[in-house]
Amino acid sequence: MDKARSVTVIGAGLMGHGIGQVFARAGHPVVLTDPDRAVLDAALARVERNLWDEKVDAGPILARMSVETRLELAVAEADLVIEAAPERLDLKQQLFAQVAEAAPKRAILASNTSVIPITRIGESLDAEARRRLVGTHWWNPPHLIPLVEVIRTTFTDDAVFQTVFDWLQAVGKRPVKVNRDVTGFIGNRLQHALWREAIELVEAGVCDAEAIDLVVKNSFGMRMPVLGPMENADLVGLELTRAVHQLLFPELTARSTPSPMLDRLIDGGDLGMKSGRGLRHWTEAEAKAVHARLALHLLRMQGDK
Repeated sequence: MDKARSVTVIGAGLMGHGIGQVFARAGHPVVLTDPDRAVLDAALARVERNLWDEKVDAGPILARMSVETRLELAVAEADLVIEAAPERLDLKQQLFAQVAEAAPKRAILASNTSVIPITRIGESLDAEARRRLVGTHWWNPPHLIPLVEVIRTTFTDDAVFQTVFDWLQAVGKRPVKVNRDVTGFIGNRLQHALWREAIELVEAGVCDAEAIDLVVKNSFGMRMPVLGPMENADLVGLELTRAVHQLLFPELTARSTPSPMLDRLIDGGDLGMKSGRGLRHWTEAEAKAVHARLALHLLRMQGDK
């Protein structure tokens, strides 16, 4: 951004506070809005804690952040509105209808949905609002993960698409352009293709869940920060890549619905770390250790940039 622009983030929970933090840290005034005042108060405390973890002076950044429970007031002066509400299509459609009415006509409208096609979110908007609508899929935690996927629809104005990309670069993110609006965009399609095969291997009795994690973390996962899959394919050569695919692809799962194993686990109350058991068993201490290890790893990677 070439000057300070007003940013409003709708939803101050898991993702919203971190998205606001990024823009405020880059020098832009930020309004966090949420109907729950307690969520707003907690959001500012979380931002302060995030900055403390990064050994950054929180004072100037928090001074650029304000909170507002009333959506209409929160977006009244916005140049950019980012929606980070729960993953419910009806809720997102309702919010954008309100924002399109209350925000300045110059405001760019963006959704942080992780899987819902942006076209569906904006399908009830008028043509003028649809041209200002893009997807900006941030990754959790948004203040530490560099990537933001910028998604265009067939209605998105070219200048709006490029402007959002440029603004994200200017605040220190690594945006990528998603030129066609597909469910899950790029990152989640790749991630969940891996998860689908991993769950299939466990369900088929090939290995247990712990083995899956050990294999990923101690083999190709170690290369991925410096060698992406397209680079790797070119590195080993496309002849070998094709030969492996000819043998392997017919054996991979093509399941188009969630695994029945997930249904059985969920129906039995095994929901993951929050219940102490999911695909793996978790004590409270083990679950906390995973969160701490991830946070430390991401902070270290920030320092290496």
